[in-house]
Amino acid sequence: MSNKSLKSLADLLQRPDGAFAELARRAARTEDLATALRAALAPELALELRSANLRGDGTLVIFAGSPAWAARLRFEETTLLTRCRELHPQATRVRIRVAGADDGP
Repeated sequence: MSNKSLKSLADLLQRPDGAFAELARRAARTEDLATALRAALAPELALELRSANLRGDGTLVIFAGSPAWAARLRFEETTLLTRCRELHPQATRVRIRVAGADDGP
């Protein structure tokens, strides 16, 4: 393999049209959505919203810290969907999941 075919990691990371850049953009959108949703909740409940994502079909998926917190978040589905629609009008429904040991932040 020649040196011409090798690219530095810095070159790959700095390409605005590359896979790493797209991954970073998606991660930022996910974090921005979770932050906006947390702002609509009581502080103790906001801490248990681990992550959120909007699927292409309009489903807002929220990950909670435990089954008990997932149940509490389900009472806030209308609030969460309304807040999400302020940013993403295509949101149509909410699904609340429990974050596993490796899910969420």
